[in-house]
Amino acid sequence: MTGAAGAESTAELGRRVLRLRTERGFTQRQLAEPAYTAAYVSTLEAGKVRPSEAALRHLADRLGVSYEELTTGRSPRDATRLRAALTDARRALATGAAEDATGLFEEVRDEAERLGFAEERSAALLGLGDCALETGELTLARDHFEDVERLLAGEPLPRRIPAIRGRAVAHLLAGELRYSCYLLESAIDELNASGLHDPYALLLLYTAAIAPYMDMGAHARAVRAAELALALAPSVDDPGLIARMHRGVARTLIAEGRTAEADASLAKAQELYEQLRIHTDLAHCHWMRGYVHAQDGNLERAERELRTARDMLASKRAALFTVQVEVELADVLRRRGRTAEAEALLLPLLARSPAPEPVNAPGPVETPEPATATGPGAAPGPMTAPGGPGATADEAGLTAERGAVHAGGAHRLLGLIADERGDVEAAEEHYCAALSLLERTGAAGDLADLCRLLGDLLRREGRLEAAMDAYRTGLGHRAAPGTTTLGPAPAEPPM
Repeated sequence: MTGAAGAESTAELGRRVLRLRTERGFTQRQLAEPAYTAAYVSTLEAGKVRPSEAALRHLADRLGVSYEELTTGRSPRDATRLRAALTDARRALATGAAEDATGLFEEVRDEAERLGFAEERSAALLGLGDCALETGELTLARDHFEDVERLLAGEPLPRRIPAIRGRAVAHLLAGELRYSCYLLESAIDELNASGLHDPYALLLLYTAAIAPYMDMGAHARAVRAAELALALAPSVDDPGLIARMHRGVARTLIAEGRTAEADASLAKAQELYEQLRIHTDLAHCHWMRGYVHAQDGNLERAERELRTARDMLASKRAALFTVQVEVELADVLRRRGRTAEAEALLLPLLARSPAPEPVNAPGPVETPEPATATGPGAAPGPMTAPGGPGATADEAGLTAERGAVHAGGAHRLLGLIADERGDVEAAEEHYCAALSLLERTGAAGDLADLCRLLGDLLRREGRLEAAMDAYRTGLGHRAAPGTTTLGPAPAEPPM
């Protein structure tokens, strides 16, 4: 080491030796003997000489510290203390106390940065990203995950995968489905191309990919991701990740109409979350079981599960997910004939911020994609299954930039309510607002269903040309199964 940096390091080392010697009550002669002189120690403490490794090991032995602690200032005790603090922060986040966890992670991040502990600092930043996802601060979440990736830029790719997955989830929750898929598939390809077939990293990526695949209508790709995740699961010893995988697999089973198997998969996830006392994820299981019951037509049980999920999430101020549940609860209430309650639940979500400008008729379709499970012919349900992109709304409400899919879902439901009571103008306005929102996301099946509803309304009003335009747009979104705008599927690992 040379120049200013070398001089600074030498001076810092000298100050550290002086501090440790003084704390132990040694004279310079006592520290130096028998191998060195008091004058040498005095020169070293003044920062005027860079000691050899042999000299440093002698001094470390005399001072009763490790060679690493003397040369870097980092004590193994500090690392243990920081890891214990990280455990406390993760426990707080698991119980749904995201604000408390944020404070704990920030303390660890700052202390780790001061001590130069990169691993503990990156773990704290990862935790801060997860906290921001929980509270719906998506831009902040992406910033934290990007900081982790920069900090670990020189590390093997598997070390960076949790941050990449976090960033992909943030984009998914913002309704940026294609970019979320791009991040996940690029990481999968890079892992496989480099021979780094890390089971934990791959399971994390395949599990995260299921939701954007489903919402884009890439159903075959979602099913394959679920199959690969199930095959990788026995090689991974992380109950939380295994539970998350079961939730993702349940989405593909729901889409295939295999609701009993989906409920069994969710029961496994729920059992793991209860054992781990992971509050928010347990609420997600209630949410998805509510969705399963709604698909089966058991609306009473669906309402009960969704209300449980909403109350659990709201109690922990998880506003991002609470709003998602409220949109889906409103759909169940509408299907039970309680349209006034549904409307009262939906309108405040949209009243907090202006809706996008309505359009008069669907525009041309740029990239046709296959439909999702919730499309024409399905029971009129929420726009996406739980865990989908959509609601990133906090107190600011649902907007095009924050929660486009569930904002579209709310407008769709309000359009159905207006249509059922004969208010054609309001129904068309809500359908067009939903169309404007959903075209930003690429949620193919939801767009196709919406175009069908709008086309039916226009046809009943005798506006046949506009109705045909709506149907054509919807048919474009319901392209042949297997087509996708995502490009080639990522390479698969050797199983």
